[in-house]
Amino acid sequence: MDYILDGLIHAFSLLASGHEETYSAIGITVSVSMLSISASLLIGTPLGFLLGYADFPGKRPIRTAVDTLLSLPTVVIGLLVYAFISRRGPLGELGLLFTLPGIAIGQTILGLPIIIAMTATAVENLDRRLKFTLVTLGAGPRQILLTTLWEARFSLMLAGVAAYGRIVSEVGISMMVGGNIKWHTRTITTAIALETGKGEFAMGIALGIVLMGIALAVNLCLVGLRKRANE
Repeated sequence: MDYILDGLIHAFSLLASGHEETYSAIGITVSVSMLSISASLLIGTPLGFLLGYADFPGKRPIRTAVDTLLSLPTVVIGLLVYAFISRRGPLGELGLLFTLPGIAIGQTILGLPIIIAMTATAVENLDRRLKFTLVTLGAGPRQILLTTLWEARFSLMLAGVAAYGRIVSEVGISMMVGGNIKWHTRTITTAIALETGKGEFAMGIALGIVLMGIALAVNLCLVGLRKRANE
């Protein structure tokens, strides 16, 4: 048990002293996760609105597929993205492999089903009279979209927070697509896996504390948003 206590003490020392390698992983994680969640929201919100608002042929199978993708393993996403952006892949010329944009692509795919599914559910649960009222008042497609999303804003924020929590804590995509390159693509989760495997428990614990702090912040946001949504 002594090595665990020593690891904790050393971990807090690393965080307090501004250890460069530790904070490099933290900075990279924050940067790539923010890029990923932004892309997921920009792409997933309109698609979720369409899925929840409109009636069209094939809607039920599409909804089933989206719900199924909620449990898609991160290593599978990493494998697919790797296949596409590797040198032999169709997007190999873009040079995205072992880069932060490459990781962001995989994490965006991870977050999209969450945003789409939760947005669709939020739109479906709105008062049915809203749609008819907007149409009666002569609202155009853009006004209908913006007004509907505004009415569902707390649920949309909840979707964003839930997706961010999944993105920031994943390891498979970051490891496979990013390559875990020190100072360049090493995230908190990949650094924890590497340092623990090397027996460097202090840095692993330090990064684990940071990741738990982020998870706590995400959960507190979820609690706050649920409370606001229920009021």
